[in-house]
Amino acid sequence: MSTKENRVEVAVYQRAKKGNFHCGDSYYYIETENEFVCAIADGLGSGEFAKESSQIVIDIIKNNIHATVEHIVKQCNEQLFRKRGVVLGILKLTFLSGQYSFSSIGNIGVLTITRDGKRKRNIPNSGYLAGYHRTFKVITDKLEPHMIFLMFSDGVTDADLSQKFILNRDVNDITNTYAHLHSESQNDDTTLIAIRYEG
Repeated sequence: MSTKENRVEVAVYQRAKKGNFHCGDSYYYIETENEFVCAIADGLGSGEFAKESSQIVIDIIKNNIHATVEHIVKQCNEQLFRKRGVVLGILKLTFLSGQYSFSSIGNIGVLTITRDGKRKRNIPNSGYLAGYHRTFKVITDKLEPHMIFLMFSDGVTDADLSQKFILNRDVNDITNTYAHLHSESQNDDTTLIAIRYEG
């Protein structure tokens, strides 16, 4: 599945863990006049209850897209008290300031690829969100034209990220190639979102 907006192009691959009807991962993205927001939430475990927690987080993000990444993560954490926890990755591109910010808690990964092919994978904050106070870091950096961002849950492996197809400049080719290589059933819920910022 892909969409093309004014500044950002997005393609998504998602598949549930082998034997499950429900994928425990939820995702959301939106582009407005001033910003682009994308998130993946992975409910702990798999199946219907994992999906419930991950969807709670996505609903909060939908209602807070203009807030900072730090504020959104705190809001999500508060709403998960007495719920099954989630790991979360959230990315925000702010067009006017020319910056991107993201935070990743648990096993949601974020990989950036510049126009000249330089890759940078950021180490997530450890743990998960479950309603308890916790510290986390938000990374902010310069947004460059034609940057690629890959966001992914734990079904995507280090071996996958070392493949040459990851460097493709077409986001649809990235997700289509990944889907072709993993046409067999997955051992984990898997979400891969490829994002290209046109500038």
